[in-house]
Amino acid sequence: MDKAALVADPDGAARAGGSFASLRAYGRALAQTPRRLARRACAATAPGEETSRIRARSGPRMARALRWWDLVGLGLGGMVGAGVFVTTGRATRLYAGPGVVVSYAIAGLCALLSAFCYTEFAVDMPVAGGAFSYLRVTFGEFAAFLTGANLIMEYVFSNAAVARSFTAYLGTAVGVDAPSKWRIPVPGLPEGFNQVDLVAVGVILLISVCICYSTKESSLVNLVLTGVHVAFILFIIAMGFKHGDARNLTRPADPSRNPGGFFPHGAAGVFNGAAAVYLSYIGYDAVSTMAEEVERPARDIPAGVSGSVVVVTALYCLMAASMSMLLPYDAIDPEAPFSGAFRGRKGMAWVSNVIGAGASLGILTSLMVAMLGQARYLCVIGRSGVMPAWLARVHPRTATPVNASVFLGLFTAALALFTELDVLLNLVSIGTLFVFYMVANAVVYRRYAGDSDAGAGDGLGQQQQQQRRRAWPALAFLGAFSLIAVSFTLVWQLAPAGGGAKAGLLAACAAAAVGAVAAFQALVPQARAPELWGVPGMPWVPAASVFLNVFLLGSLDRPSYVRFGFFSAAAVLVYVLYSVHASHDAEESGGALDGGGGAKVQDEGCKV
Repeated sequence: MDKAALVADPDGAARAGGSFASLRAYGRALAQTPRRLARRACAATAPGEETSRIRARSGPRMARALRWWDLVGLGLGGMVGAGVFVTTGRATRLYAGPGVVVSYAIAGLCALLSAFCYTEFAVDMPVAGGAFSYLRVTFGEFAAFLTGANLIMEYVFSNAAVARSFTAYLGTAVGVDAPSKWRIPVPGLPEGFNQVDLVAVGVILLISVCICYSTKESSLVNLVLTGVHVAFILFIIAMGFKHGDARNLTRPADPSRNPGGFFPHGAAGVFNGAAAVYLSYIGYDAVSTMAEEVERPARDIPAGVSGSVVVVTALYCLMAASMSMLLPYDAIDPEAPFSGAFRGRKGMAWVSNVIGAGASLGILTSLMVAMLGQARYLCVIGRSGVMPAWLARVHPRTATPVNASVFLGLFTAALALFTELDVLLNLVSIGTLFVFYMVANAVVYRRYAGDSDAGAGDGLGQQQQQQRRRAWPALAFLGAFSLIAVSFTLVWQLAPAGGGAKAGLLAACAAAAVGAVAAFQALVPQARAPELWGVPGMPWVPAASVFLNVFLLGSLDRPSYVRFGFFSAAAVLVYVLYSVHASHDAEESGGALDGGGGAKVQDEGCKV
């Protein structure tokens, strides 16, 4: 190689063998880190690239075999897990009282608004990347990597914790103290790491094999399990209405110490309860990662994603109402509300066993949907070049991302074997809410700033400049609106209750939010219109989603933010030391990774 060429092009050595070909090549790559960050961090891909050239890096296509009822089943399975059996009691006892029914309705509305934002992207770009792909085409590579890394890590940890809780719920179903009988103590290990749970490991490995074998068969298994689980929930609802007393909806057990009424703690209690129960809705976002395997995305994705949220909201509201009728809100056990309500009734202890069986099925379905979604997130992150390319490979026979599924399954099983991670179930929502917040912002930005012309030729430079000019009004609105939402949340959380000052500040923030959206809608024209399906009421619906997600983020505790900051810092370090260089190599190699010179790949299985 010509030495003069290497001097003129400091990245030439890296391109010759890659940034990781040798220690010397990696050292040269690190020296170029600032320049590569400036080039790659905000580099957004075009939607056409995500669905063609970048998708082709996985090799064989994923099979388009899912219909809208499969997506509804996956959404139900992902959301209706064991969490609802705990969050309902805590929100009722500590915050909302019988008004928890309204709390669930508010949280469901928030989830539906976010689902609309996901749906617009999923219909327009039916790829497996979910939020990672959506943010990559809007805000660039670094924002996508940061959110995707947090989401994957949080679900890995939470899946390990949920798998260990399966042992406990299964024991409740069969009347055995399962954690002590089915876990093996290991002397010498620290507390929290000294209980080997082979049942949890077996469940994770079994689900991993299932999702590697076939997505369609996994969906059928999920539909069966979800159907049985919903039957258990309907049974619990019916038992609550049959044996409950409507007077418990307004009458506390101890009127001298606790206020009465349907809203014993007012509007504040209802909204705080909504923040507490929103964790029960997390899981529908995994459905969007199945878009690459949906037969008719424009029809099936809106019905599947939104339909699952609506059905789950109805079930949750009925569950909350039946529980509130069984006992006065101040007598509910916050940790085991449903089983506790029946445990004290003569001849009704068997209902607790039924609840344990239902919760066990809920754990299986939520694990399956979460692991399906995780594997597809990781597959598309591998396609992008910021993680090893072998994670992106799709098996030619099963048409599933086998490498990503196996890697995540083994990693999750290793964590579930030793580690008690129940505390992480209370912390997982921050990363998910942050991703929902980012996707809602991305919908607005893309509508009003237009798509990136990533990879376009020099002849489109003028269009790129126009896109950048349109970006500033959208970014200014999104920044200002987020500040208003943060101000409202801080006033809600920190201002002393009572008096008119707090109400006045909240009203001022709400008026400023409405005025900002109205002004933006009137002054800034949309740069693009969705071809097949779009969020209705633009920009009001995504703005409401941004506002509600910021509000719910403000209700989380300090350890949640500490953990979020820790994983975000770790993700930034990985991006700087590895991902930006791998991405740079993938860009420089061009069509070599695609095996086809970057030509567009026609997805013949996709129907409108």
